[in-house]
Amino acid sequence: MQTILFIGGGEETLPAIFLAKSMSLRTVVIDHDESCPCFPQADHQIVCSTYDVEACIKEAKNFDKNINKISGVICVANDVPLSVASVASELNLPGIPIRSAQIASDKILMKNHFKINKISIPWYKEIQSVDELSKEIANKNISYVIKPVDSRGARGVQKINKDSDLKISFNEALQNSPTKRVMIEEFIGGPQLSTESIVCNGKTYTIGFSDRNYDLLDKYAPNIIEDGGDLPASLNDNQKRNVEILLSDVAKSLNIQNGVIKGDIVFDHSSDLPIVIEVATRLSGGYFCSHEIPLSTGVNFLGCAIKLALGLDLDAEDLVIKKSNFISQRYMFLPKGKVLKVPDINSIKKLKGIELAKIRVKTGDIIKSTKSHPGRAGVVIASGLTRQESINNAKNAINEMQKGLTMDEYL
Repeated sequence: MQTILFIGGGEETLPAIFLAKSMSLRTVVIDHDESCPCFPQADHQIVCSTYDVEACIKEAKNFDKNINKISGVICVANDVPLSVASVASELNLPGIPIRSAQIASDKILMKNHFKINKISIPWYKEIQSVDELSKEIANKNISYVIKPVDSRGARGVQKINKDSDLKISFNEALQNSPTKRVMIEEFIGGPQLSTESIVCNGKTYTIGFSDRNYDLLDKYAPNIIEDGGDLPASLNDNQKRNVEILLSDVAKSLNIQNGVIKGDIVFDHSSDLPIVIEVATRLSGGYFCSHEIPLSTGVNFLGCAIKLALGLDLDAEDLVIKKSNFISQRYMFLPKGKVLKVPDINSIKKLKGIELAKIRVKTGDIIKSTKSHPGRAGVVIASGLTRQESINNAKNAINEMQKGLTMDEYL
């Protein structure tokens, strides 16, 4: 029996644990939280920070030598590709180059790398102070995104212009950066995509295309909060082909022969040419890879990624898009206050078209301002016979969630 190591044991990694076990794999999970959701389901548990690369290497080597040989290492919905790549390198397992993971984990390194390799990106600059920020944008009538160089989950990410409170925005980005580094980039207001690609033997197969939904952009301004998305994406054939070419160029530039790439892509309103906002060399969160892609395309994306991590060959049929179903995801957002009652999740799951429903708060929780993606209090994924029907089914489920939730709201 082969053994696969998961670095990160959060709620969204559970589908991958269950899938690995159905593939007759022994599962090991590293997580700093002894009460993480994956520990009870895994065959072995290791308590360790997933962001501590050296600690992950040490624990993995110890397990590999003294308990059971590890055949592959992976992360799902956890932003730790550097830990994964480093463990894979140390144990001589399949994986992406460590340097590629380093580049993808640092937004300035990433943008510099893409600029050198002629990958289309927005204008960007690292910013050292509020004064520098003010001088940079003072006389320009365009919008920017300010963000930490090395954070995740949209923490500290804000849309700003010359009239914004730049001190507050800079400090929020700075506080959410582990290395205290901040950058800005030009805000491009065209449609955005989430993508998910498999790279197999040097060839890139982009399977997942989702329209990102920013209907709440004004409500939570200046913070940039995504409210789910819709599959398949609303792309014409030329746009889709250009995205596929772009992500293939990204994989080649990063020297990835076998692995996964999660992409955040934007189109300028006046062009069919896509622009890379960011990429991650890991599987996405938000149940995109585990639920949305298989429901929409019929491709077992997680299964393919697990096989790659083990060094197994993929059949050509594994990567063929077999259908094009309409799938929508939406989130529940709550006002400030204390949660007094949560809705019956089983009743939500029985609503029309609902494929997945999760509530992320419990009675007694204190809700603060929603400033990043971890502040989203619930999620649904819905299907429909048309795009609008899947969107309506998802929105209806969120509305029912909110109706069934009671709060003591704070001003």
